[in-house]
Amino acid sequence: MGAAMSDSASKSLEQGQVQGLGDMPESCLASVLLYLDPPEICRFASVNRAFYRASCSDFVWEPNLPSNYRYLMKKLYGDVEENLSKKEIYARLHGPNSFDSGTKVWLDRTGGGICISVSSKALKITGIDDRRYWTQIPTEESRFGTVAYLQQMWWLEAEGELEFKFPPGTYSLFFRLHLGKAWKNLGRRVCKLDQVHGWNIKPVRFQLSTSDGQHSLSQCYLHHPGQWVHYHVGDFVVGNSKTLLKIKFSVTQIDCTHTKGGLCVDSVLICPSQSKEMLKGF
Repeated sequence: MGAAMSDSASKSLEQGQVQGLGDMPESCLASVLLYLDPPEICRFASVNRAFYRASCSDFVWEPNLPSNYRYLMKKLYGDVEENLSKKEIYARLHGPNSFDSGTKVWLDRTGGGICISVSSKALKITGIDDRRYWTQIPTEESRFGTVAYLQQMWWLEAEGELEFKFPPGTYSLFFRLHLGKAWKNLGRRVCKLDQVHGWNIKPVRFQLSTSDGQHSLSQCYLHHPGQWVHYHVGDFVVGNSKTLLKIKFSVTQIDCTHTKGGLCVDSVLICPSQSKEMLKGF
């Protein structure tokens, strides 16, 4: 058999036919692309026409979609999924998509999961409408363009909830907070810390609960002034992507023996637990 293949290759060379990757069947190329992640698939698509056609196959992109992608498409875009290829569906779901005025969802880079971010404007924050205590600050350091800034108050109380159908897996929930007020001055980041106080006296309490009975509670002192920090609230497990799960979460510090201030509240982040390393890029 090896001799026959050698003879065939020799004849092709004699006839001026060059055999290469472009001569491979599209089904074989698509099978190779199954082992690659989406950025690599897109890079290989530019090699030649054969790779491009193979990269458009539905079975190449479906493994990179969350199991509840039909629910996501209907929630974000309506009933348009039937008219799109799996590659087009991935392209639509990949970037942050907004829904419910103040919440964004996007695909996890590791594949098969989703990430959700809930803005401070979607949270119920005690005293948020009183300008003596809270203000909204525009910033490029938030996915939502603004953050809630606590100047000074006797207590901190912010809570929110979300109803969503998650793909099966274990998820982690974080509050994204920042001590100090940061802005850009002549292209350089400047952070004002003079209003930061009261966070080293008593710990802040974080809570998480789900409609199927899962609970988590953690406490810690706020730290690292001048830096955005993701404070881990807890984890929850999803077993069925067809079930609508209601999640409630909160951050509080209601000890009224001292004032506290100088805190930016950006958002709540929910992501697959195995993707915690991605937080370094936020």
